[in-house]
Amino acid sequence: MKKSLLSIIKAFSILLIVNIVGSYIYTRIDLTEDNRYTLSKSALNAVGEFDAPVIIDILLDGNLPPEFIKLKVETRQILEEFAAENRNIKFNFVNPLEGTSTIDAVITDLQGLGLTPTNVTVELNGKVSQEIIFPWAMVNYNNSTVKVPLLKNKLGATTEERVNNSVQHLEYAFADAFTRLNINGKKSIAIIKGNGELEDILMADYLTTIKDYYNIGAITLDSVTTNPEKVLQQLNGFNLAIIAKPTEAFTDSEKYIMDQFITGGGKSLWLIDQVAMELDSLFNENGTAMAMPRNLNLNDFFFKYGVRLNGDLVNDLYFTQIVLATGEGNSSQYNPVPWYYNPMVFSKNDHPINNNLEAVRFQFTSSMDTLANDYKKNILLASSPLSKTEGVPKPINLDIINTPPDKNLYKDGNKILGLLIEGSFKSTFLNRIKPIKLIKPIDNGPDNKMIILSDGDLIRNQIRNGRPLELGYDKWTNNFFGNKEFLINCLNYLLDDTGLINIRNKKVSIPFLDEEKINDQKTKWQLINIGLPLCLTFIFGFLMHTIRKKKYGA
Repeated sequence: MKKSLLSIIKAFSILLIVNIVGSYIYTRIDLTEDNRYTLSKSALNAVGEFDAPVIIDILLDGNLPPEFIKLKVETRQILEEFAAENRNIKFNFVNPLEGTSTIDAVITDLQGLGLTPTNVTVELNGKVSQEIIFPWAMVNYNNSTVKVPLLKNKLGATTEERVNNSVQHLEYAFADAFTRLNINGKKSIAIIKGNGELEDILMADYLTTIKDYYNIGAITLDSVTTNPEKVLQQLNGFNLAIIAKPTEAFTDSEKYIMDQFITGGGKSLWLIDQVAMELDSLFNENGTAMAMPRNLNLNDFFFKYGVRLNGDLVNDLYFTQIVLATGEGNSSQYNPVPWYYNPMVFSKNDHPINNNLEAVRFQFTSSMDTLANDYKKNILLASSPLSKTEGVPKPINLDIINTPPDKNLYKDGNKILGLLIEGSFKSTFLNRIKPIKLIKPIDNGPDNKMIILSDGDLIRNQIRNGRPLELGYDKWTNNFFGNKEFLINCLNYLLDDTGLINIRNKKVSIPFLDEEKINDQKTKWQLINIGLPLCLTFIFGFLMHTIRKKKYGA
């Protein structure tokens, strides 16, 4: 009796000691093959600075289909990892439509906050119903709130791919939200004006989005002739310049100012249209317009960086649609039709900038060629293998939608549409007569980066009722494209904000059951799961009965 009591006391003492030590020493072990629950250093830095409660409301609860249940589970897991690093992180799951009699009003309010719902089909006990789900999270800190999209759609993706894309995006999405709530000392971005660039309202959604990360200002180059030193000094006050769809030629003086900014270490993002052509110009009686080459006087400028921008149009069998009206008056119908001059570009996922992106939409884009020099070049986006180029001038007619394309002509594809250039840039005007005199011209610069995109409309948002829509959203077809996310990644990479962008390189794979195998082998596994335990129980009982009979029988 004494020994038994002593053993119980020892066991209780050991258990008590383990619990006390465990309250002071805390660790978590990630046993997943892809280290899904091991937060990256950038994510840890983003969450480590909070010294007050961060309340996260996840609008993902209630009657959910299996894919959203998986997303909910993975969201909980990643937030538990964040909470383990900083105990100020608090989260809860809510169903925003539960317990309300005015569902339509709640949906309208949530949409007014920019939370787009998703319609999903739910099957329960043989009954199929349509449910409205808001796959969003709201991260609240002090008096600020950041919206986090949990569902990452991808055109043509299966259910498994959709969930994988969403889960892979979770760490980045929350780390990005935490960073935005804690950001200090913003870098500066200059929007270049003076050469017929896009109006602010046509870039409003993008500029509104990046202002959470960066300070934004406008620089006009047309005053270079009167006071070049002042313009360059102002430009040098920024870390990066965006040149969005210029339509008027740059003077040599303006090019030299941009050259000195870049050679001095300034980053640049160029969105260039080499061909003058707009879809609106086709909406006339003949349905025809002439695509003309656009002379921006930049060919020699980019040539020094090892790039040639071609005066052509890319025609791609992987296209995005446009909507055309047929009929008149009240009988008019709006139908989506293929438009081969608007390539739908899928990323190769081979760089942090283009990893895990939705398809990017180009409109009347041109191709680029690379030339050999000392600079490193990465192709960020390219047309599909089934694409070709067409020279300009060239008449474009809406009737091409009625003519099936000859696939035999689409053999020379993979045209470069987006290019990253890195290296120690030398002045474009090195060993040339300078168009203007500067006090301290720079001929050889430090390590630098620039991105050239062959479509100015990549950054252009549509307008509805005088208000800008989200960049990447097409109001005519109701499709979303990855333009905004791609361009944000471009800025993050150029400005060396690679901490968050590198999280995108993390690969997460969610295992799914094979539906075909389930249907084919359903009966077999039911028999194994039900019959095998019964058989083992019977055999064990029979053996025990036999052994007891031999041991204790007469």
